[in-house]
Formats: sequence, C-alpha cells, structure tokens
Amino acid sequence: MPSLARRITAEALGTALLLATVVGSGIMAQRLAGGNVALALLGNTLPTAAILVVLILIFGPLSGAHFNPVVSAAFAARGDLAWPDAALYIAAQVGGGIAGVWLAHLMFDLVPLQISQTIRSGPGQWLSEAVATFGLLLTIFGCLAGTPSSVPYAVGLYIAAAYWFTASTSFANPAVTVARSLSDTFAGIAPADVFGFIVAQGLGAVVAMLLFGWLWRSRKLQSDA
Repeated sequence: MPSLARRITAEALGTALLLATVVGSGIMAQRLAGGNVALALLGNTLPTAAILVVLILIFGPLSGAHFNPVVSAAFAARGDLAWPDAALYIAAQVGGGIAGVWLAHLMFDLVPLQISQTIRSGPGQWLSEAVATFGLLLTIFGCLAGTPSSVPYAVGLYIAAAYWFTASTSFANPAVTVARSLSDTFAGIAPADVFGFIVAQGLGAVVAMLLFGWLWRSRKLQSDA
C-alpha cells in the first residue's frame, strides 16, 4: 500500500483537479451558452463526468480516489480505511477542493476569493442531495462487489445522469459543496445553504450503506446456500 503521505497527496490533488473542472467548465459553459441554461448545464456535465473517470483511473491505485468525505467515511465504516486516515483524507479533500476553485478562477482571470450568491435551498434541493449521494454510494459499492474495474466508468456515468435527474444538479459531496460556496459562478452555492446540503448528503450515504449491507448479505446467504 502507498504511504499515507502519498495517499493524502493523491486525494488533495485529485479533488483539486475535480473542482477546477467543475467550476472551470461551468464558467466556460456559461460564457459560451448565450443565456441558454440547459446548454450551459450540459457543458458543465460532460467535462465533470469525463474528469471523474480519468481521475479515478489515475489515483485509484494510490488512494482509492475517494475525492469525497462521505465516501471516505463509508470506507472507514466498512473497516476498509482507518478512521484517523479517513480524517486526513477528508481534510485533504476539502483543502484540495478549495485550491481547485481558486485555480479555476485564476485560469479565467477572475478574483480568486469569492462568495457565492446562488441560492440552493428547500426540501426539493435537500431531497435531491440525499438521493444523489445515495445513488453514488450504491454505484461505488455495488460495482466494487461485482466488477471493481467498472467503478471509474460507472461513477462518471452516474454523475452525468444525476446532474440532470436531480433538482440540485447532484453535488453529492461535502468537499465539493464547501468549495463551490467560494465561487460566485455558474457552479456556486450560497454559504448559508451548505449545511443543509451536507446533512442531506450524510443521510443519503447512511441509507445507502444500510441498504447495501442488507442486499449484499442476502446475496451472500443465497450464494452460500
């Protein structure tokens, strides 16, 4: 297994590149879409899904390519990652995400330090985040249980779909949520709305873990019979 320092660096760098893509593609899409929000969202969706596949393929062998606090916490809850290591993963993800947002701003000649004004609040948004995170965790652990090599592609495809079938456009990631609150661009979220998103994401992850454990246990019992 790679050293903890290498794994933490991989998580920070991977999350930074993810957020640079999310925010940067959002800025580019908004500039080129001519006011067409659907086209801008599509321009934000495709690069995000694509970079997830690439980043998981690159960093998966090093750190597992979590890039997401709820994923790291879920691995820790399963006993696949020590809790102290998970805490360091999460810190690296949050820090890397913020750095990625600043990088995106600098690439587009924007002020690095920003506060988002985009309101994303209400029951529909919170339910969307719970559903998005629930589906992401099921995608990851379901693929790991059956075809581990499919995880990068399944995650990219799931996020591409969830951008469009959830009202929140599927943040599904506390580190992403915090980082995007520091970007007053297409991908932003007002800081006041961050807490509600993170709570919903946590609930979605817990439900996913409980359901997956039950489903996988039932499948294992059938295979042992």
